[in-house]
Amino acid sequence: MPATRTTSRSTKRAGTDSDKHKTITSSATIVAEEMQDLADCNIHYPSSENERKTYKTRDGKRVTPHQWAVYDFTRTIPCGRVTTYKDICVALGQGSPRSVGSALRNNPFAPFVPCHRIIASNMYIGGFFGEWGTGANARGGQKNTGLQCNRKMEMLAKEGVTFSVEGYLTDDSQLWIGRG
Repeated sequence: MPATRTTSRSTKRAGTDSDKHKTITSSATIVAEEMQDLADCNIHYPSSENERKTYKTRDGKRVTPHQWAVYDFTRTIPCGRVTTYKDICVALGQGSPRSVGSALRNNPFAPFVPCHRIIASNMYIGGFFGEWGTGANARGGQKNTGLQCNRKMEMLAKEGVTFSVEGYLTDDSQLWIGRG
């Protein structure tokens, strides 16, 4: 399955008066999907069982069967849509939201496995690269600057997915639930 690369054209979008629904960006993005060959990504994504058994990350670690399941499922999330850590667990029939987050935090196949499209069940932006939240909502100690989650929101904004100033999804119709 090829990865999806997006090209975009911006249009103005006004925020609402409600704090919960102010958009973090002043523009929405119209997204056109374009198929991208894996060779262009310089990423090898093992697809056979034998390749997966012998695959090691740059750190020399093996990828667990649960991580492979999370990565395979995450690859099916369409551009311009998001799903939750919990919904991935339900769809896979295994793991916990934390185990999904851990798998995605260690994702060696980004951006081919689009881990930025996963948010928390309460529609909050969630985490990215080991950080959780933005601004005053950032958690994770002194190392958490909130910059990674801001980067996640920018990536999603380019796909047309917007969040409130507080970091909540502004349009529930962008939630994708890919259950069999």
